[in-house]
Amino acid sequence: MAEPSPRPIAYLTAVFPALSHTFILREIDAVEAAGVPVRPVSVREPDAQGTLGPDEQRMRGRTHYLLRTARNPLALLAAAGWALGRPGRFLSAIGLAWSIRPAGLRALVYQLIYLVEAMLLARHARAEGCGHIHSHFANSSTTVAMLAARMAGLPYSFTLHGPSDLFEARYWRLDRKIAGADFVACISHFARSQAMLNADIADWPKLRIVHCGVVPATYAGDRPPPTGDRIECIFVGRLAAVKGLPVLFEALAAAREDQPGLHLSIVGDGPDRAMLTRLAAPLGGAVTFAGALSQHQVAEALQEADMMVLPSFAEGVPVVLMEALASGLPAIATRVAGVPELVDHEVSGLIVAPGDVAGLRDAILRLAVDPAGRARMGQAGRERVVADYDIAREGAWLAHLFRGEAGTALRPGKAAS
Repeated sequence: MAEPSPRPIAYLTAVFPALSHTFILREIDAVEAAGVPVRPVSVREPDAQGTLGPDEQRMRGRTHYLLRTARNPLALLAAAGWALGRPGRFLSAIGLAWSIRPAGLRALVYQLIYLVEAMLLARHARAEGCGHIHSHFANSSTTVAMLAARMAGLPYSFTLHGPSDLFEARYWRLDRKIAGADFVACISHFARSQAMLNADIADWPKLRIVHCGVVPATYAGDRPPPTGDRIECIFVGRLAAVKGLPVLFEALAAAREDQPGLHLSIVGDGPDRAMLTRLAAPLGGAVTFAGALSQHQVAEALQEADMMVLPSFAEGVPVVLMEALASGLPAIATRVAGVPELVDHEVSGLIVAPGDVAGLRDAILRLAVDPAGRARMGQAGRERVVADYDIAREGAWLAHLFRGEAGTALRPGKAAS
C-alpha cells in the first residue's frame, strides 16, 4: 500500500514573485520535486518587474494574494465568520498579537493589520488542506504566519535571512517566533548564531541550516577565453544604500588609472538608481546600467563578465554570488555576515573589508591582470556551489524538515548542538 501524500505547505512571503527573491521560486520547485506540495501565498502582488520571466509568470498564476482577497468584502466577511466560529483559537491569536506588539500607536495599528492578514491566511490554509505554514524572513511575514498558525491550529516554521530581520530582532520578537516555531531554517552559520543570541538555549536544537540555492545547470561554468583589453566587472542587486555602490564607483575610478579597459555593468533597480546614475556620470561609458533582468537574463549577463563585484555593507548570503560562482566567475565581496561562508578568500574570490575603497581597488586590479587566476577561482567557486548550494539538495533537506524526518541534524549528516 502506497504511503499517503504529505499535506501541502502554505508558503508565505510579503511580495511574491519578486526578482530579488527568485531563490524562493526555485526553493518551492525543489521542495515539490522532493514530494511535498506547496501552496504559495503572498501578502502583496508584485509589480511588473516581478514577473519579467516565464518562471515568475508561472508562479504568479499559482499564488494566493491576501490583500487582493481583503479587497473583496464578501471574502473578508467569510474569513471573519470562519475565525469567529473558532473563538478559542481566535482569542488566543489576539492575545498572542497583543503580547508581541511593539510599543506605540502606529505599531498597534500594524498589529491589527497583521491579525486580519493572518485570519485570511489561516482560512486559506485550512481550505487548501495545508498541514504547515512556512514563512520567509522573520519580520512581518512571520508575524502573520505565527498568528495564522495559532488561528488554524497548525505548526509553523520560517527562514531566517538577514540583514534586515536581524537588525531589529527585538522589535520583531525573534525570540518569541523561534520559541513558537516547529523549526527555523537559518541560511548560514552566521544567521544561526544570531538566532542563538536571541533564543532561549532550549530552543537552539530547532535552528537548522538550510542554504538558499541555485540550479547549477542554469549557469555555464565553462567561460570563453578573454579577448581584447576590455575587462568586464558585473554587479547584480538592488540599487539601495546597503549595497555600497558609491564605494565601488570610487574604487573603479582609481583602478582605471592603471587598467583603463575596466568596465562595470550594473544589473538591477531600486530606490537609489537616480542618485547612483549621477555618481557614476564622471566615469562616462565605463559604467552601464542594465536595469532589472529576469533570472535567465542575469545568467546570460554573467556569462559575458570577467568578475563579480559585490561591495555590500550588510548581507545574508547573497544568491547573486552563488549565481556568479556557478557561472565560473571569481567574486570580490565584503567580509559581512555569511558571505565568507560562501566565498573562500584566495580560492573562489577575494574578500575585502566593507567600505574599504583602496582594498576594493586592489582586488579589482589583482583579478584584472590575472586571467589564469580568474579561471582557477571561477572553477573552484562552481565546484563549491555544486557541492553546497544546489537547490535540489537544499529543497530535499527542507522537505525532510517539513515531514519531521530530520532528527537532530543541523545539516544532512551533521548533528545539531
